[in-house]
Amino acid sequence: MSDQKDYRETVFLPKTEFPMKAGLAQKEPAILAHWEKIGLYQKLRAQRAGRTRFILHDGPPYANGDIHMGHAMNKVLKDIVVRSQSLMGKDAPYIPGWDCHGLPIEWKVEEAYRAKKLNKDEVDPVAFRAECRAYAEKWVGVQRGQFERLGVMGDWANPYLTMNYESEAIIAGELLKFAESGQLYRGAKPVMWSPVEKTALAEAEVEYDDIVSTQIDVAFEIVEAPNAPELVGAHAVIWTTTPWTIPVNQALAYGPEIEYLDCQLLVADRLIADGEREAVWGSVPWAERGRYIVAANLRETLERRIAKSLGVTVSLRTDGDFDGASLDGAVARHPMHRLGGFFAKPRPFLPGDFVTTDAGTGLVHMAPDHGEDDFLLCKAHGIDPVFAVDAAGMYRPDWLWLGGQGSVINKKFVASDGPICTDLREAGALLAASDDFAHSYPHSWRSKAKVIFRCTPQWFIPMDRRSTATHDTSWDEESRDASASNGATLRGIALDAIENTRWVPERAINRIRAMVEGRPDWVISRQRAWGVPIALYVHRQTGAYLRDPEVNARILNAFETGGADAWFQADHQALLGPRYDLAHYEVVTDILDVWFDSGSTHSFVIEARYGAGTRANLYVEGSDQHRGWFQSSLLESSGTRGRAPYDAVLTHGFALDGQGKKMSKSLGNVVDPLKIIGESGADILRLWVAQTDYFEDVRIGKEVLAGTGDAYRKIRNTFRYLLGALDGFGEGERIAVAEMPELERYILAKLAELDAELRGAADAFEFNRYSRALTDFMNEDLSAFFFDIRKDCLYCDAEGSAKRRAYRTVLDVLFHALVRYAAPILAFTAEEVWQARFPGADESVHLLEWPVLPRGAAVESDWNAIRALRQQVTEAIEPYRREKQVRSSLEAEVTVPDLPASAEDLAELFIVSAVTKGETVTVMPTQRHKCGRCWRHLPEVAQDGALCDRCAGVVE
Repeated sequence: MSDQKDYRETVFLPKTEFPMKAGLAQKEPAILAHWEKIGLYQKLRAQRAGRTRFILHDGPPYANGDIHMGHAMNKVLKDIVVRSQSLMGKDAPYIPGWDCHGLPIEWKVEEAYRAKKLNKDEVDPVAFRAECRAYAEKWVGVQRGQFERLGVMGDWANPYLTMNYESEAIIAGELLKFAESGQLYRGAKPVMWSPVEKTALAEAEVEYDDIVSTQIDVAFEIVEAPNAPELVGAHAVIWTTTPWTIPVNQALAYGPEIEYLDCQLLVADRLIADGEREAVWGSVPWAERGRYIVAANLRETLERRIAKSLGVTVSLRTDGDFDGASLDGAVARHPMHRLGGFFAKPRPFLPGDFVTTDAGTGLVHMAPDHGEDDFLLCKAHGIDPVFAVDAAGMYRPDWLWLGGQGSVINKKFVASDGPICTDLREAGALLAASDDFAHSYPHSWRSKAKVIFRCTPQWFIPMDRRSTATHDTSWDEESRDASASNGATLRGIALDAIENTRWVPERAINRIRAMVEGRPDWVISRQRAWGVPIALYVHRQTGAYLRDPEVNARILNAFETGGADAWFQADHQALLGPRYDLAHYEVVTDILDVWFDSGSTHSFVIEARYGAGTRANLYVEGSDQHRGWFQSSLLESSGTRGRAPYDAVLTHGFALDGQGKKMSKSLGNVVDPLKIIGESGADILRLWVAQTDYFEDVRIGKEVLAGTGDAYRKIRNTFRYLLGALDGFGEGERIAVAEMPELERYILAKLAELDAELRGAADAFEFNRYSRALTDFMNEDLSAFFFDIRKDCLYCDAEGSAKRRAYRTVLDVLFHALVRYAAPILAFTAEEVWQARFPGADESVHLLEWPVLPRGAAVESDWNAIRALRQQVTEAIEPYRREKQVRSSLEAEVTVPDLPASAEDLAELFIVSAVTKGETVTVMPTQRHKCGRCWRHLPEVAQDGALCDRCAGVVE
């Protein structure tokens, strides 16, 4: 009716200036400025002083380039962990750090040199190191700002850098602990080597990519065979995908248990099609091309490779067979034996338990310079490496075959028509060659170039030498003796430490255990300039390194004063002191593997700042760090302290694009976290991290972020409703739990369940579970249920009614709990919400602790049954809405088969006009009139637009 009275001014609608549109990209910098102004991190440290400490030790990223999505995911996850622990009342400091040494930075400085056509090796090492230091300092500053923009809270004014003088001195000191306890040696063995970067590489610095290589079959003529003289004159055939190792061959390996065949190679005058083989086989003129030895079950595959290479049909006719043991004492000669010298030496047959018949020929050529199995087998038989390939992958100039040529990773150089294969072909030793073997091969993850195994003198920390180190037993008070189970070798101590560490997820222990069980000795030396030097003196006659605590003390004092640069410009006689003559000692100039640097961070970050014996509660990094930082830290601490440097380790997956592919600039699928922050805000990225199952690889793209944005809007809308509904709320309005209606008590009980679930999830570092529980509660228990039911009470009850006071009291409890729960994840939004209700120049939501909830929220009704019935009613009404028989649920009357509460209460809970008992859930439009103020259809309303009894009382 047009003359109905307008009651809008009498309705208590929520009031708030908190906007629905977030505008995070614009607001977040101002919030960061507020945190910096009030000294939030320092305030927290002062406030939490003396509390239980929780230390998450930051794994150092390289100070090299802008941050990428992997950085963002890692740092946000760490920040969520730290903030959640702080919320639970702990003192949770966070010291960010950077790895400043090593190839990533040195490589960039060298690139600038190459662009200017300068040779790094001709530059003073101290000057070069200064340029590396400046480059690292630049990117530390850039990345610091980017990490802070993510909302990561920490001691940004005082981070740790591996290049700080104090850090370099402590790293050198950690090395000298290994040296003093005899856990260090120098030896020559094959290690992964980058010819491009001219240095040894650790396993963690290598990645595997699929490539296509040249495969060749090479014949070595047998010249002696005391146990099978009939084999003299036959040729042993080896197969390899590294043709460049043939010029360094020194022996052949066989399997004593393998069955071998003595075959005559028959070559047809043409290629015979499979369909005509039987018909013409006997009439084809065959040429005998020599006798060849091959494993019995690999004869046919060798036959096919030879035929493909020659372009005609071939047959390996079996003329005899023998077991591998018959090759004991046999000798072959190198295909290039005519060159004399090294190549004229006999090539013995050696028994190798690593020889299999999975592929190849069942015989393996041995180049001890370029393979671990080769090195160990040859060493056992007195055959030493010859160091024919130099640091750049070139054969040394005096090498008789291909001297000065290379590089051995050059595809054309090792191709089937390259110089190696051409010479072998001319020598009559190349049976087959093709450039078509697809396989996985190691590459340097920095230069992306192929690496090789190369034997060079290196410094190693042994994994299986019994340690003489003594460890402070106070370090081990809370765990069993680290050497009790696996023994007092570094491997044994580390394996026991693994068992005493909490791994999240639990399956991660299998990976780290397998890696430590199977890893070789730790190669800690690098032939580069930018790093901490291996500060040792080696006696020129004995080869032993000097172990003198007084000398070591002088070295470390020099490092503390002038950093690692001191080693490169030192008066070494002064460091040695009067007891030693510098002329008798070699000054080691190799630098440490950067994994030793980062593996030592626990000593110059955790122990240096919090006291000797202190260790981190948690390390958090990607799954690749099982072979990287997790392991180097474990080995360093196990070797110097007898245990792991951490109580727990959390492993997360990698960030992939929206289709689950690895991000790559070449594919154009890189998702830039800085762009997301600039467009949508850091809280969107933070929520994405929390919502992912980050124990696995995770996806991020437009569709994924759109879903995150929707989830964020629902959370923000919940807070906006709470702020509006609590407008003007004061302590005088608060009501005791016991006096509340059962719905309010039920919601408080649900909140208590949520509280326990969130605590459990935070303790388990399961923030996917945490965020899901929080958003489900907000969306399902509050927005779709509690808020929906009580909006009538909020808007239309008298301001002082007991029900409305109870509702607003619960809303206040919810506000204080939810804003705290959300703060670790939505760091900026939680601050904005808190300041919207409690503005304070020196305050922050992040100074708050875990909420203390009201007790006594007992409920009698079966709320699960009530909510299930409510859902049935809602679904039953929906067809009537679609058909426009009712415009809202308030216009419906329903029957239900059971009344779990009073009919009046159920009508309010279901937001309908009336509820009666019937056989099933049914719906019919109500005939009752509509209240002109609350819009409910009630029996006392005489006509549409008139007031119900409640509204009449409020208006009057």
